[in-house]
This record gives sequence, C-alpha cells and structure tokens, in this order.
Amino acid sequence: MKIPRRILAILILAAPVVLFSLAGAARPASPHSYLVLVGTYTHKTASKGIYAFSYDTETGKLTPKGVAAETPDPSFVAIHPNGKYAYAVNETAKQSAVSAFTLDAQTGKLTLLNQLAALGEDPCYISFDKTGKFVLIANYTSGNVAVFPILPDGKLGEHTAVLTDTGTLGPNKDRQEGPHAHWIELSAGNRYAYVADLGLDRVLIYKFDATKGTLIPLDASPSTVSATAGSVKPKDAFSATLSPGTGPRHVAFSSNGNFMYVLGEVKSTVTVFANDANESYRSIQTISTLPAGFSGRNDTAEIAMHPNGKWLYASNRGNDSIAVFDVEAGKGTLRLVADVPTGGKEPRHFAIDPAGKYLLAENQNSDTIVTFRIDAASGKLTPTGDVAQVPAPVCLVFDLAH
Repeated sequence: MKIPRRILAILILAAPVVLFSLAGAARPASPHSYLVLVGTYTHKTASKGIYAFSYDTETGKLTPKGVAAETPDPSFVAIHPNGKYAYAVNETAKQSAVSAFTLDAQTGKLTLLNQLAALGEDPCYISFDKTGKFVLIANYTSGNVAVFPILPDGKLGEHTAVLTDTGTLGPNKDRQEGPHAHWIELSAGNRYAYVADLGLDRVLIYKFDATKGTLIPLDASPSTVSATAGSVKPKDAFSATLSPGTGPRHVAFSSNGNFMYVLGEVKSTVTVFANDANESYRSIQTISTLPAGFSGRNDTAEIAMHPNGKWLYASNRGNDSIAVFDVEAGKGTLRLVADVPTGGKEPRHFAIDPAGKYLLAENQNSDTIVTFRIDAASGKLTPTGDVAQVPAPVCLVFDLAH
C-alpha cells in the first residue's frame, strides 16, 4: 500500500509509541506499593463496578481495598497521569456512557464527577491524548470513536469529535457485519489516532488536532469536513490492512515505533507490520497465538510489549493461556516460545507491572486475577501462587502517579 512520501515522512517522525498505560515508564528501585483499579462486568454477575487493590512490587501480590465505585459495566478504566482522576467506559448497549471520577490514592475510592453519553453503543476502550487534555473512546457495536475534553476540574466536557469507521467489511458474517472499533490510542507525537476495527480488518489512522480535539481521516480532503465541530463524512481512511477475517482487536508497538503488532481476535494471530522507507505499515509476518495441534474455539483478547522490548505477550480465551513471543532484535519478527495456562477461564485482559517483573492475568469467567513472575532472562511466565478474587475482571490499571 503506497502512500505519498510527504505523509510517510510525517508518520515516521511521529512513530507511535502508544499504549498509554506507560507500563515501562516507572521502574521502582526499592519496595513500593501501587494502587490498582480493576474494571469489571456487572451484568449477570455479583460485581458492583470498579474495585481497588494495593499492589506489592516485590512480590506481585494484590491486596483488596474494596469497591472503588459502584458503576455499571466499567469494561475499561484509565487513570489520569496526574493521579487525581480516573475515567471509565460503561458498556451498557444503547445506554452506554463514559464516566469521570476523582481518585483518592490512599483509599482507592472513586467519586463520580459526571457521566456523558458515549455517542455510540458498547464502548470497550478508553485512553488519553499525550497532553492529558482529552479522552478517546472506541464504541464496539456502533463502530465509531469519540473524543471528549477533560475540563480543569476533571469533568468531561461535550465531545469534540465523533467519527464512524468506514471501509470494506471482513468476510466473517457473524463477527464482521459492520464496523467494530475496539481500540484507540494516540501516536507518540500526539498527531495521529490509531483505531483497531475488528469489522473492517484494518488499523485506521486518523489525524488528531491536539488543540481542538478533532479527528480527520488521514487522506480526507478539506471538502469532507463538516462545519459541525468534530463531524466528518469520511472516505476510506488510510490504514494498515490485515488478512480478511482476522478481526483486529488490540495493538502494541515497538519502543522505536518501527514495528506494529496487531492482535487478530477472530483468527487468533499476531500480524507484524514494519514502518519502513518504502511502504508504511507493510505486513511482514503473521503468527498464531496458539500451540501446535490446538483445535476448538478461541478468541484472543489482549496484547502487550514487555518494557524491555524483547518479549511480546497475548492472551487466548478458549485455550485460556498467555502466549509468549520472543521479538527478534532489529527485525521485529516473532517466535512463539511458550503458551502458559492462566489458571482460569477467559483471560480478557492482562497487565505487566511497571517494573516488568510480573504479569497479572484477569480471568473473567473465573473471577480471579492470577500473578505470574516474568523470567528476567527468557520472558517466560511462572505463577507465583498469588490469586486475587474479584467478580468478572476485565481491565487492570496501575496508578503511576503515586
């Protein structure tokens, strides 16, 4: 997929080191305790909303602090870099919302500031721009993304952008009957938004205006932009395109932005894209997340790069495991080296601790969070024996500000 050299140069200069979780930003040199928030599904479960834990960096152990906030189906949670506020999407079909809270770092308690309509159905991801002035959400069922400003008091203001993903649908009639935005993050330079759309088999790239909070498809002409703030009638946006039926869900990047790793939920694969001087995001490898000989239903869920850039991890639901990949230095390609059972069912999400010492896997259907020690030489995982109980966990985030 050739693109103009001018656009290519901009993309390379704004190499996307996304994943605003900042997993590798803080590396505690001494024993430390982090506040952790866990998002859950509340429908048809005993969960009440968002739960708080204390995390020990030496042992990887989680100690419960109780319910942080009662709120419906907070399927993805994000803590603001200043540590004062937290934000969550409420994945509740046509009543879906995005919520803003104040955060008490000592108790882990959240106090609702305000809640706005998500402008779409079933939001499943939330992130910040690099200035911390906007939140971006992906609405799965409606296949659109939206941007909301963060006001000085932490509340969410009226949206500055809402944009529906467009393009050719994938061939899976059950899963790809329409666009399904599943993940959105900003590039390191804060100039581009990347959107994984499961229905379109694409990672779409939109231009982001960090002053206005607007989104515009990268190849859109000025005539496509409406006078309404943030409203666009998009053509097919520039994208990285995956094999038909892959169903991209989440994305990870190499630390230098030269490689993009796209997790395919439907086909249980990771597709590696290289950003080079001739083509932007050229597919160089597709590799299964499953062990040889596996048969049966499987849906991948989460993908993350270790802070040292040597290992990549992906979760399997069905096989109920974490796939461990070696990353070949310089080439960015992957080699599956282990497939580790998570000790539960349906690991929808996992998180690597800030020091890169432990991986915490959330087993949605087992109501557990299982801690694994990451081997410093190989990246392989060994369970520590620590298992935290929480109803239907589906997202875990560290408070890195305290």
